[in-house]
Amino acid sequence: MNPLLPRKFFIPDAEAHVMPDGRLYLYGSCDISGKKEYCGNEYRVFSTDDPQLSRWTDHGVSFRNTQDEPGIPWRPGVPLYAPDAAARNGKYYLYACGQDAFEGVAVSDRPYGPFSEAKPIAGADGDSIDPAVFVDDDGQAYYLWGQFSLKGARLREDMCSIEEDSIVTGLLTEQEHGFHEGASLRKRAGKYYIVYTDISRGKATCMSYAVSDRPLGPYRKGGVIIDNIYCDPCTWNNHGSIEEYQGQWYVFYHRSSQNGFTCRRVCAEPIAFLEDGSIPEVEMTSQGPSGPICAFREIDASVACRLKGNGYIAPEGTPENPNNEILTHCGGGNWTQDWA
Repeated sequence: MNPLLPRKFFIPDAEAHVMPDGRLYLYGSCDISGKKEYCGNEYRVFSTDDPQLSRWTDHGVSFRNTQDEPGIPWRPGVPLYAPDAAARNGKYYLYACGQDAFEGVAVSDRPYGPFSEAKPIAGADGDSIDPAVFVDDDGQAYYLWGQFSLKGARLREDMCSIEEDSIVTGLLTEQEHGFHEGASLRKRAGKYYIVYTDISRGKATCMSYAVSDRPLGPYRKGGVIIDNIYCDPCTWNNHGSIEEYQGQWYVFYHRSSQNGFTCRRVCAEPIAFLEDGSIPEVEMTSQGPSGPICAFREIDASVACRLKGNGYIAPEGTPENPNNEILTHCGGGNWTQDWA
């Protein structure tokens, strides 16, 4: 059911990866309830082996960047934005970014960390945000990054630096593709798919995709995969990934809450590929990957997926249930909807 994780976790910008152990892992940034800015100073990792994506293991904090624990030593204390992760040669690499456009990479022997103190990505650090990493079938790794105009390059064998003579600029642009930020690269049936935050409908609430025969383009825009426009009156962005797990492809995206553009939670919907490789747009649902919800089941307000007007999901904790939430401001022509 959506959101995927327990209500106390606000995990947006989700990169979903099936790692060598066969489990599906989620890597994302961490919003903080009540904070008016995006993201906190730590990353958490979650994983599952459940075919319906209903039961998740919280592996705890995998990486932190505070003044006391500066995981980014050249930017101590700076909030951590959207990450990505990759496995290669028995090691796991966590790619971080944040304010001041820093980009760094940390390493671990386990997919859930803890990850080492990060090093700058030589050739990309200080340039932009939102790293994306992809290891192709031949073992060559690629690095994408950028906002408004996407760059891409080959990663060196160390996974920590890019081959600067391989940099391609304008892989995706705002003018041609509606590209805003949040690129994520996958491969299916010999084609390369970049999923990204698309601003073509006026707000950065869409996740769209573009397709190419080569990892570094050129890319042709395919279409919108999902739009979170009605998840909250103040929603602004969407950001996530697609991944295949146990034979089914999913889009992982987020929804904001609490009448703001933060407090975002990871959700997922099944998607399909048509014979021509295109991906039809899907709706946000409450049921998500787990199938239809029983008509007689009592469900939390936080699973409402479409809120038209001024209604929104608000915190109203109690001593017995500190993470309790309610739907508020739902009268006067406003409405909410749970899609099964």
